[in-house]
Amino acid sequence: MNSRRLLSLLCFLWIAALIVAALPCRALAKTYVAVASTTQVADFARQVAGDDMVIHCILAPGADPHTYVPTPGDVALVTGADITVQNGLHLEGNNWMAKLAKDAGKPLVVCTEGMTPLSMEYEGRNVKDPHAWFDPANAAVYVKNIERAFSELDPAHADNYRARARLYLSELRVLDGWMRAQFSQIPPEERVLVTSHDAFNYFCRAFRFNPRNDYLSLAPVGWSTGSEVGGGMTPSSRLRVVNSLKESGARAVFVETSVNPKLLRQIAAEAGVAIGGLLYSDSMGEEDSAGETYLGMMRENTLTIVRALLVPAKDGQ
Repeated sequence: MNSRRLLSLLCFLWIAALIVAALPCRALAKTYVAVASTTQVADFARQVAGDDMVIHCILAPGADPHTYVPTPGDVALVTGADITVQNGLHLEGNNWMAKLAKDAGKPLVVCTEGMTPLSMEYEGRNVKDPHAWFDPANAAVYVKNIERAFSELDPAHADNYRARARLYLSELRVLDGWMRAQFSQIPPEERVLVTSHDAFNYFCRAFRFNPRNDYLSLAPVGWSTGSEVGGGMTPSSRLRVVNSLKESGARAVFVETSVNPKLLRQIAAEAGVAIGGLLYSDSMGEEDSAGETYLGMMRENTLTIVRALLVPAKDGQ
C-alpha cells in the first residue's frame, strides 16, 4: 500500500470515528411525548413544546369532551407517552383522561390547577365550570402549568419551554385587548349572548355579556350537551325555554361546533330569534380553518358575535 492510499484510509477512518463518537450523544437526546385530552389543551401544549416535544391529541376537532368514551387506540397512545395533559374540572366526562393516565402510570398535568373556578348549577347541584379557557387570562394559567410540567420533565429544554411560554403569554394579552376593543362597539344593553350550552360563563364575565344574568351564560338546556340531540326536554320545559328566550332580549342565538344544533335551531325558530352564527366551544376547528388554533378560534368567535349583535347605525348618524 503506497503512502497516498494509506493517508486516505487513515483520513477515512478518522472521519468515521468522529461520526461514531457523535452517535451516542444523539441517542441520549430523548424526544419526549405528551398526550393531551382536548384540542385547546393540545394547542397550548404545542405552543410551549415547539420542536422539543411531540404532542398528540386524543379528541378530534368537533368532538365533545363531556361525552367522549376512550378507545383502545387512546389507551395505546397514553401508554406510549411520557406525560399527559388535561383540562380538568370534569370537562373530560367521567374523568376519562385521568383514568387513562392513572392506568398507564403516567404523570398528569391539570391545566386548571391553581385557578378559582366559577360555579354553575347542573341537575340541581352546584358544580365547577370547566370552560375556563374562554377567558384569555385563564388560558395564561393553562400555559404556565404546562410550561412548569414540561420543564420539570425535560430540564435540558427548560429554557426553550420558558421562552416559548413567555412569547405566547404576550400573544394572549394582545388577544384580550383586541377582543375588548371589538366588543366595545356593541352597546351594553345589546350584549346578550345565548348559546347551545353553558360553555361561555367565563367569557361573559370577562367581556361583560348578559348583565341581566349576573354576567353569566344564557343557554336553553344548561351545561349538559346531551339534551341538544333532543332528549330530556318535556313539552312544558320546552315552552319555558322558548318564553325565556323571548324575554331575554337576544338579537340572535349561537350554535356551537361541538354540539348538535338541531334543538337550538328549533327553539330559536319558535321564539322568533335569528341564528347569529357558529361558535367554537368545547373544540377548536379543523386544520386550515379559522379556528384551528386557540387564538384563531377566539378571534373568529369575536367576529361572529360582533357581526350578529352590533346594532346597525341609523341613517344620518
